[in-house]
Amino acid sequence: MRRRVTESAILNKHPQSPADILQWTCPHGHHAGQGCVDCYLAAADADPTLPLWEVAAWFTTTRPVPIRALQDVHRHGRRFTLDQPSTPLVYLLSGHARATSGAEAVAGVVGFLLQNAHIVDEFTVTEIRAVHS
Repeated sequence: MRRRVTESAILNKHPQSPADILQWTCPHGHHAGQGCVDCYLAAADADPTLPLWEVAAWFTTTRPVPIRALQDVHRHGRRFTLDQPSTPLVYLLSGHARATSGAEAVAGVVGFLLQNAHIVDEFTVTEIRAVHS
């Protein structure tokens, strides 16, 4: 029987402890909540023996994301979805990523937003979660 691993963090205006920062730093030196394009690109050719993480990242924007962009995110081929919960200017990006750690998986999924700045140009990640079994 495989053990289910869940890693999560609420990111707010309070500073994270050094241990939390270390836990959420990707191999390229970026905080997972800020995203990493290198992790995003690496996930495309990731070793299939690496854990498959289910990632969720809640974020806010200063301007609404066009509905068309929300609908088109799933077409990019990486099994990502971008939804808007009932709160205005709050969005949920979810997807799957093969990675050695939850930080790397989250950094890669959030890296999607950096790589595709035409979808969301400014954002602030408020909560992150990575789960694998």
